[in-house]
Amino acid sequence: MNAIVIVMIANLHAKPNAASELIDEVLYGMSVRILEELEDEWVRVQTAYRYEGYCEKECLLIDDTKTRAWLDEATYVIHQSFADILQEPRIQSMKIMTLVKGSILRYIPKEGLDAKWAMVQLATGEIGYLRKKWLQEKVDENSQSEQKMREQVVQTALSYLATPYRWGGKSPLGVDCSGLCSMAYMLCGVQIYRDAQIVEGFPIKEISFDHIQKGDLLYFPGHIAMYLGDSQYVHASIGGNEVNINSLNEQHPLFRNDLTTTTITAVGSLFLPKKD
Repeated sequence: MNAIVIVMIANLHAKPNAASELIDEVLYGMSVRILEELEDEWVRVQTAYRYEGYCEKECLLIDDTKTRAWLDEATYVIHQSFADILQEPRIQSMKIMTLVKGSILRYIPKEGLDAKWAMVQLATGEIGYLRKKWLQEKVDENSQSEQKMREQVVQTALSYLATPYRWGGKSPLGVDCSGLCSMAYMLCGVQIYRDAQIVEGFPIKEISFDHIQKGDLLYFPGHIAMYLGDSQYVHASIGGNEVNINSLNEQHPLFRNDLTTTTITAVGSLFLPKKD
């Protein structure tokens, strides 16, 4: 059975208890697979990237047929940090709900609508409006050159700068290290594993540090960062309290002695190095 998230952020917990560890967040419009329904209004779910956890049933629209239709038809993603979905296409209108970057919606073309606005449908069927520039169609990774993809994924990661650190988070309200990297790639059309490790079956492959380029991923013990070029990387770390930039260069003022070239366990890339 499949389901759609119908709240701004659905929390995934390690146990069917709201006080247990937050292990992930699933954003509005994303789908999950129901693995087990519990008697106390909780369900065990699996995300598209094979993460498993417990979610409150009230956060989900549990309907296999509607979920399959949604996956086919909801092809637009919010790229603004936050976006109000309004009842009418005017800023004074009543708010239906607020969604965060990465949320998925069904876009509905409407003749005569002011070009500044987009009409959308929520997973529960309501019609709403938001500023059109905040909504973008899902990106097809195969439609972009390698260099454009590298640049785009870096700029997307940088758009989260100063976002507070949140264990298990992956929104502008709070994000952790793997949440930052996985969301940056997801918003560019690529589903990578949501954790600080390279997992078989996902598109990130291990490469040597000698071949590293911007947009590639740096893996440290229990931590992941995105390489920006010129020895710098962007990441969300507990020690930094928010998304920030640091350097692998010992002479650079942004150098961190706990995250160095000697502590890197792997380098991952969407692109295999070209043969000489």
